Amino acid sequence: MKKFVVCLTLLFSCFVLVGNAMAAGFEDECIAKCKEAAQLVKDKGIDAGVTEISKKDGKFVSADTFVILFNFEGVVMAHPTKPDTIGKNRMKDKDSKGKAYYQEYVEVAKTKGSGWVEHMWVSPDKKEFQKKTYVQRVEGQDMAVCAGYIIK
Repeated sequence: MKKFVVCLTLLFSCFVLVGNAMAAGFEDECIAKCKEAAQLVKDKGIDAGVTEISKKDGKFVSADTFVILFNFEGVVMAHPTKPDTIGKNRMKDKDSKGKAYYQEYVEVAKTKGSGWVEHMWVSPDKKEFQKKTYVQRVEGQDMAVCAGYIIK
């Protein structure tokens, strides 16, 4: 019985370690993409940033995440997977628990420059997941980028 408990404990520890390693990888990718996108907008300008971030198959899109550009009024400026949201103000959007996540994105960008926001997300097939989104202010601009991943 003692061996069984030890094996079960080791197995559980492996699942925790693998889950933490996967989350760390997703987080690293979100941070790296946001920093690169924010630098692109700073260096090349808003138009170049909008063009590159909006590319469905561009470098700011992967199987696990993508970058969105928005201004401090909450208006989406670039979105590679939902171009119909470009130009729309998302400041009043709330998740299923009532969290105004774009308001929090803007607040994090304005006050901290960067950071994480957790909120709920509904998939196209209407399944609900917890999402963790990294926000990065574009230096010298009243705008920011974000990229998130689903917590599984």
